[in-house]
Parts: sequence; structure tokens; C-alpha cells
Amino acid sequence: MTSEHTTQATQPAPRLVAGRYALLAELGRGGMGVVWRAEDRVIGRHVAVKELRLPDGAEDTVFGERVLREVRTGGRLNDPAVVTVFDVVAEHGSTFIVMELVEAPTLSELVRHRGPLPPAQVADLGRQVLTALQAAHAAGIVHRDVKPGNIMVAPNGRVKLTDFGIAQAVDDPRLTTSGMIIGSPAFMAPERVAGEEAVPASDLWSLGATLFFAAEGTLAFERPTTAATLHAILHEVPYLTRVQGPLAAAIMGLLIANPQARISAEQAHQLLAMAATPQPTLPHGAAAWSGPVPTKVAPAPRRSRPWWIAAAVAAVVLLAGGFVLGDRWATPDADQAMRPTQTYGTGGDIPTFVTSSSYPCLKIELGSGGVRQDDWNDCDELHFAELYDTATTYDSTDSDAVKPGYPDRLRTWAEARCAMTFYSDAVKDRTGLSYQALVPSKQAWETQTENSYSSEPVRKVYCLASRPQAFPGAVSTPLK
Repeated sequence: MTSEHTTQATQPAPRLVAGRYALLAELGRGGMGVVWRAEDRVIGRHVAVKELRLPDGAEDTVFGERVLREVRTGGRLNDPAVVTVFDVVAEHGSTFIVMELVEAPTLSELVRHRGPLPPAQVADLGRQVLTALQAAHAAGIVHRDVKPGNIMVAPNGRVKLTDFGIAQAVDDPRLTTSGMIIGSPAFMAPERVAGEEAVPASDLWSLGATLFFAAEGTLAFERPTTAATLHAILHEVPYLTRVQGPLAAAIMGLLIANPQARISAEQAHQLLAMAATPQPTLPHGAAAWSGPVPTKVAPAPRRSRPWWIAAAVAAVVLLAGGFVLGDRWATPDADQAMRPTQTYGTGGDIPTFVTSSSYPCLKIELGSGGVRQDDWNDCDELHFAELYDTATTYDSTDSDAVKPGYPDRLRTWAEARCAMTFYSDAVKDRTGLSYQALVPSKQAWETQTENSYSSEPVRKVYCLASRPQAFPGAVSTPLK
């Protein structure tokens, strides 16, 4: 007998599960168990088998309920971006979940090996994961552990969201977990860190943190300890340096701390769809609009929208300058719809800028002098620009509060805010429109007040939409 025959004779047979699933090779392992490549010898196909181990401190009944819930979850979802669950087996003290075999790296592995992904790819994979989450949420299911390690990315760009093992159907009784943290700390939404129950908006926040990682190559909130990470999630705002426009608006909108203020799945999907589609690059000075398209911008609400204050705080995302790629410098692609930011007030580009409490549309060209209250009219009349958002950057009723100096990143903050609102539902039709931010000049920052009854400075940013000029120095085309 040859040595080859001896080796074949002594090689142990694959371990069988339920008499049909032959465990061939280990694919990976984590806190919840081991994942095997296996062969279903009844059907003759390869599958993935997740062998779950009992978490420390968990009761058998609780763990069993969670496993059964995963199977029910997989069976209820029918989406191309969801890993299909085929079977569940309890055998010899272990629980095995038989799933669709997806031979692709996780998003975590992809970014760790290749670095940050191109913005269009980030937007495309985000849109696919979002579609899967929308299907889950429509079925009453919250994933609870959306993270790069649970997203598999095939070479053709197709995405699969896996591991609904800790998902919890909204209509299922809550299982006691004896203080166990269910989910990955760096991707847990603020409301979950605060001890509240996971809701669909919690998955959206986790998706935002995931897309931040894909775009930047770093974890937005990971710190040296779990406690520090949770503190950062509750109190800190990350900065995007590689993306802007709709993708930046989507990521930062998903990362708004207040779940009621967080952008919806539909809004995020719209922004990601725009970011996933390459925009044409226009020659310098060329117009993005070439015809009389009647367009209206939704009038800005007269009352303040407190959730946008949180959004604005989260929107400090567009840092000036570039980033290093090897020995070359590169900068993010410019947003063709954004016009240069201008200053208003004493010493600014626009000496005075007074808004109207009744009308949001400007009947004169911005830059032709100061703007007075009677320069505004109804949007049904001829106008050159529309005020679609206003943000208070800093305010304090505490007379002993430290007066803030003029911020270096005021323009960045304002541009991010105006971009986020411009690419949201606040602007109903962006066809042929450009937008710009107005920020107070340094002198206006020190002296601007809300009204004659208050001496406390109120520093505001204004966002205006208009049609671009046909060529540098030309008169803008009115909107109506």
C-alpha cells in the first residue's frame, strides 16, 4: 500500500450534522461561535453552517429562543441583500444554523486591506444594505448589529447582510439578557447606549457608522475602551474628510443622535441614489441649467426646526484641504451645485442681510448690494433666489457664558448644513438649481442680535437656492 493510500485511509471523515451536513472547513469564528463551509449531502450543494456557542451567563432557554428567532427572521425576509437561512439543527448540545454560502470578503476585511472605498461604491453598497433593512423593518424586525463585519461584498459589487442572530422582532416578547451587551459597541446607536430599546432608526444609525468606516477607513467612534467608545457615541461628532455632497449628507444625517431627528430610510435612500450615480463634471464657469425650467423650492418654515440644530451640529463634515494618497495629494470631488459661500454684515460681501418673516423669496440678485426686508416677495412672483433653510450656529441666554471667537470652520459647517438640507425633501425639485451658504462676517459674528430686546449675539447661517449664471459675470436667470 502506498503512502498516498495510507493517508487517504487514515484521514478522518468529515463531521456530520443532522446526518446530512458535512463540515468541510472552518471559515471563521467570533464571539457567538464558528462558521463552517459544509456540504449538504441530500441536495448536493455547499452551504455555510454557523455553530453557535452558549454565551457566558446566558440561560439555555434564552439562547434557544434567540436562535429560533434568527431562523424565523431569515425565513420571513426575501431580499437579494439578505443571506438566506435554510435550516436549524439542535444536536449534541450545540445549535447549528444552515445558511446560504456567500464566498466574499466582509466590508471590514475589504477596507482593512484596500483602504477607504470610492464614494460611489460606498453609496451603492449603502443603498443595498438599506434596502435589506427596509425589508426587515417592514416585517417588524430590527437587526440590532449592523456593522462592516456583517456585510459581505462580492467582486461584482453585490452585497449581503448577514447575522440576524441578535435581531429582535418588534412584536416578540423581549428576552432578558442579564446585562449582556447585544451588538458591537462602536456601531451601537446613542439611544441604545442610553439604555433604550432598539428601533428601526437604530439600524439606520449603525448603517451611518458603517458607511463612515467605508468612506474614511477609520471607525468614527472607536476608542481604547468600551466605556470611552460609548461616551464618544453619546457626546462626540465625527468628521468626514473624503466625501461631500449627497453622500456626506446621507452619512451625517444617519448619524444624528436624536432618533426622531435622524433622516428616514427613504431620505437616506434618495441621497445614496444620487451619490451612487456619477455626476457630470462641468467646465469651469459653465451653467448646469440651459433652459427655462419652472422650478420651485419648498418655502422655508417660519418656525424653527429643533431637529435641524442637531443635524447642523452633526454636519461639520467637509474639511478644507486634501488627503494623502501615497506621495500624491488628492481632494474630494467638488459639488457642482454648490456656489461659493459669501459673508454678510459689516465688512462682508453683502453689507446687510435682513430676512422677511412673511416671504422666503428674494426679488433682487444676491450680491447687487445689501438685502432689506422689502427685497423679499412671494415665490409666485418673479424672484432670483429662495431661502430654504436657516440655522443658528451659537446662542446662549447665560450672561456669564464665554463669548465664542470667530470659528475657523464656520464656512465648512455652513456648507455641510446647506448641502444636507438642499439634498433633502426640503427642496422638492433641484432641477437646474445651485445653492450657497451665507455666513456672518467676523464683525457681524460679534454684533449680530436676534431683536432689540436681546443683547446676546445670535449668529445665523442662511441657505439660498438659485439658478447658476450662464457665464462668469452674467446676470442670473430668475426662477419665475
